[in-house]
Amino acid sequence: MSDPEKLDPVAQAILNHLADVPANKPVSPEQIARDIAKAQLQVKPMEKERAAKAWRRYFQAVKDQAFHLARIGEIDITRKGKKVAPEDLKSVSGIWRMRLPRGDEAAQD
Repeated sequence: MSDPEKLDPVAQAILNHLADVPANKPVSPEQIARDIAKAQLQVKPMEKERAAKAWRRYFQAVKDQAFHLARIGEIDITRKGKKVAPEDLKSVSGIWRMRLPRGDEAAQD
């Protein structure tokens, strides 16, 4: 596992969120972006309409950090329930999810 002090805060937020959900439950990047935005709003309150869309500014950072964590083996990226190989991440589009790596798939890959 990576040294938490060297990780980007967004990458650390992803790992923390995945550690809090059941092992078989994948998480959407939008949910993590929403959680980050919600935490930021507690620090810097803003009008309700802007707050509802604040998660969008974090989405690209979540995607970038998720793909980085997948390349170094910290998490899995899934599409349609199947793990995406780290070398194929550039072609991932549409709906994708994140999860912690599963031990039972290591033998299959």
